[in-house]
Amino acid sequence: IADLRRLFHRLTIASSLSILCFSLVYLLTGCCESELTENSEIKSPVREFLASGSGWPHERNGTGAGEGAPGSGHPGLEGNSSGKEWTATRRLPQALIIGVKKGGTRALLEFLRLHPDIRALGSEPHFFDRHYARGLDWYRSMMPKALDGQIVMEKTPRYFVTVETPARVHAMSRDVKLIVVVRDPVTRAISDYTQIISKTPDIPSFESLAFKNRTTGQIDSLWSPLWIGLYAQHMERWLAWFPRTQIHLVSGERLISDPAGELGKVQDFLGLQRIVTDKHFYFNKTKGFPCLKKPEGSSKPHCLGKTKGRTHASIDPDVMQKLREFYKPHNQRFYQMAGQNFGWQ
Repeated sequence: IADLRRLFHRLTIASSLSILCFSLVYLLTGCCESELTENSEIKSPVREFLASGSGWPHERNGTGAGEGAPGSGHPGLEGNSSGKEWTATRRLPQALIIGVKKGGTRALLEFLRLHPDIRALGSEPHFFDRHYARGLDWYRSMMPKALDGQIVMEKTPRYFVTVETPARVHAMSRDVKLIVVVRDPVTRAISDYTQIISKTPDIPSFESLAFKNRTTGQIDSLWSPLWIGLYAQHMERWLAWFPRTQIHLVSGERLISDPAGELGKVQDFLGLQRIVTDKHFYFNKTKGFPCLKKPEGSSKPHCLGKTKGRTHASIDPDVMQKLREFYKPHNQRFYQMAGQNFGWQ
């Protein structure tokens, strides 16, 4: 009788365990199925949105514009045939706008951000000139997320004139594409000074800062607004590390007069389809500057901030003439390096 009881007890435990296991399997299978159904319902519209290329511009391209993949029907955003989900990751930049200050770098960046295959950092990280000690992992963490096929880029105009920067950029990538926006160095210097006095109104006059000795007419070429305009000197350092084919020069003047033309050349340089064209621009007569036409979902056109296109400080014409004479040999040398004449008088 005792043996029968033990046998009955064991059979009861075994059957209970079988029922419990069966219940668990049933529950788990059901949950997985419902989760898969739920996911496919959620992700289907996302795929439709990405495939549709709805909206121009799809969203502000860069940080602060959502970290997901921007919507576009562009070939650079094709789905993965293996059925893997869209994955955007942070990568080191493949292109840099390295200069020059007050040349039109902000305008160029804003115009390029319209392209669905460009992911650009909105702020200036100053990694290679100020924060290099923080390391490449920190620099990568600053970048916006990007899909395969998209170009990650940033702009810091100070890079062009910082002595250590070319070697540091080369250490990150010898294949990186470099963009320099250049502008008549005299008007660039005045624009630079205009920005300085807007922040510190009590500084000396442009004329007194531009000369070491006003009587002899000796120019102070080490004064930052004038020193930045010595393009040949700075370009020489970059050419010691990178071939000329990896450096694209944008005319700051033509960026204003023919933005679509300059943008077309930049898109070619980056190996991208010419998506940003003249249909995206109109000329703002008040600012004397091109602005972006009204994007979908916005009530007004997009112009650069009020600090852009501001009225320049008035400079003595005699001083202007002396500066033009000073820059003339430097400009000629730069034209030879660039392989083009920018026509600065």
